[in-house]
Amino acid sequence: MEEENESRLQDFLDKPERALWSIALPVMAGMAIQTMYSIVDMLFIGQLGGDSITAVAFNMPLYFFVMGITFGVGTGVTSSISRAIGAKDKNKANNAAEHGLLVALFLGLSLTVFGLLIGKKVLSGLGTPDEMLDESWSYLKVTCYGMTFIVFAIVFRSILAGEGDMKFPVMVAVIGTILNLILDPIFIFNLDKYGGFGLGMGVEGAALASVVSQTIVFTIFVYMLFWKDHAYISFDLRNFNFSTNLMKEILWVGIPSSISMIIMSFGQGVFNYILIDGYGPDAVAAYTISGRLDMLLFLPIMGIATGLVTTVGMFTGAKRIDKVKAIIIYGISRAFVIVAIASAIVFAAAPYIMGLFTDDKAIEEIGIGALRTLCFAYPFVGIAMPCGRIMQGLGRGFPVLVITALRVLLISAPLGYYFANNDYDIVWIWYSIAISIGVSAVVGPIWVWKTIKSIDESLN
Repeated sequence: MEEENESRLQDFLDKPERALWSIALPVMAGMAIQTMYSIVDMLFIGQLGGDSITAVAFNMPLYFFVMGITFGVGTGVTSSISRAIGAKDKNKANNAAEHGLLVALFLGLSLTVFGLLIGKKVLSGLGTPDEMLDESWSYLKVTCYGMTFIVFAIVFRSILAGEGDMKFPVMVAVIGTILNLILDPIFIFNLDKYGGFGLGMGVEGAALASVVSQTIVFTIFVYMLFWKDHAYISFDLRNFNFSTNLMKEILWVGIPSSISMIIMSFGQGVFNYILIDGYGPDAVAAYTISGRLDMLLFLPIMGIATGLVTTVGMFTGAKRIDKVKAIIIYGISRAFVIVAIASAIVFAAAPYIMGLFTDDKAIEEIGIGALRTLCFAYPFVGIAMPCGRIMQGLGRGFPVLVITALRVLLISAPLGYYFANNDYDIVWIWYSIAISIGVSAVVGPIWVWKTIKSIDESLN
């Protein structure tokens, strides 16, 4: 297995464009699968009634907080492993993966303990109505019990991403999604009247279905990585040597990435407040629908951006700055063109798209305006987002945080607040988002190129 992986790694160096797509396409597929699961999961919960959907919805900020922290740290692990592999330092790559598991254990147990101790108070603080608090808490409580397995599954995925293997994690994600979809109705509903078996646990059952499926995903990863030696990475936990420097290297990328994701979640909440205060609930509904479409449009960007973390990291570790420059130009140009084409299609089809989500004419009109305005900005996300991940591949986590804070906290949110409180038309809210994207699409490439120039000079 090790020889096979070494051959694959050399192939990355010889064929960087193909290497990028070998990571990007599975990432896109995995995210599409996850999106599908989220939709179906919500459809099942919706059968319990609107209050149940709302009760689960109040868990979403906490969900994004946990995912932000975990995926952020996971990015730090991916970056360290990829650069070590590029430098042909397998021992460091192995040690980075083992440090990743240590972080996963700490995060998982900490989130479980804090969630069980103060989770209900946090839900109340987030504005959960008293009549829904118990149901919302029952969902969170069960999720907390499986939190360690969820965190470990994400970190295992990050370890494999570091060596350029995303096919296996996607296959495991498919298994987890199928299991979840099978278990959801069994745990949520009482199926006796249909001649079947059901536990009738309601939203608590939905959470348990997710925990069970993620536990099985965790088990598959452990079996394949520890017993079957599936990966180039190998583990020797009995002889684990803690390295302060290596932990700093992981967290130097991981913590800023985590904070930036939390800022983006916070920004979502801020815009909901601005819209409902200045323009009413219809504006929030329209913004929420357009946000769902954002995720679909950004799938290619996120896939390419994830691939750039690994490829840039490997080429940097190998001290092949020529390859770094080439893959950056290739990745960003493809992301820009793909999203530009997709945005043109969305612009033309905006009325039909909004009509699929709502028959409320007021919401539909606002949503069409939002989509058509932001379609001019979306292609530039194909520049801004990859630049952040490129910096992570270079081992720099701080720029991601700075650019995110600049975009959300210093541009879009203040501008949006100003426009809403000075009776500007709602289109100016969309302009504020577009302006923030444009600024980050300028700052990002400049920062990337200066960093690469600095690295190149240090090597010569």
